[in-house]
Amino acid sequence: MNNSKKYYDEARKLACLISSTCQCDEKFTHVIATGGGPGIMKVANRGAHNVETKSIGFNIVLPFEQVPNPFITPDLSFQFHYFAIRKMHFLMRATALVAFPGGFGTMHELFETLTLVQTHKIKPIPLLLFGREFWQLVIDFEVPVEEGMISPEDLNLFQYVEEAEEAWEIIGKANNI
Repeated sequence: MNNSKKYYDEARKLACLISSTCQCDEKFTHVIATGGGPGIMKVANRGAHNVETKSIGFNIVLPFEQVPNPFITPDLSFQFHYFAIRKMHFLMRATALVAFPGGFGTMHELFETLTLVQTHKIKPIPLLLFGREFWQLVIDFEVPVEEGMISPEDLNLFQYVEEAEEAWEIIGKANNI
C-alpha cells in the first residue's frame, strides 16, 4: 500500500493551491508551514516555492537527521530544540492542520492537536487526515469510542481527504477564503 508518490503529488499540489491563492495581488493571508524537514514536508515547501511564494519551516534539532530543506523561505526557517515549543509556534498560527501519512512525529502532532481542540485549549481548525486508507489501517478511531474513552462526537473533530482540491475547499471555507 505504498502511495508515497500520490501523497507527494497531492502535498505539492495543495501547497501550490494555497500559496498561489493567498499570496498574490497585494494579498498575503496564509503561508504553508511544515516541520521543515525531508519527505512530505519538503514537497509542501517546494510547492510554495514553485509558485514563487513564501513558506515556513519549523525545524527540530535531532541527533540523527533533519536539516532544513532547501525550499523554505530562508528568513522563515526556524530551528527548535524542544518539540513542545515548536508545536506551540505551529498551533499559535495554524488555520488548519493537514496530516499526511507519516511516522511517530506526525502522529504526535496529530494527537496533540486533536486533544487541544477536543479540550477547547485552542480554537477549532480543520484537521484533515490525508488518505483514509492509510489512517484507517494505522488507527482504528472506532475502538476508543466503543470502549467509552472518547465520545462519538469526537470523530467529528477531523475529516479524511483524498485530493488537494478537496482539502483546499475545506480549508478555504473554514477561513472565508
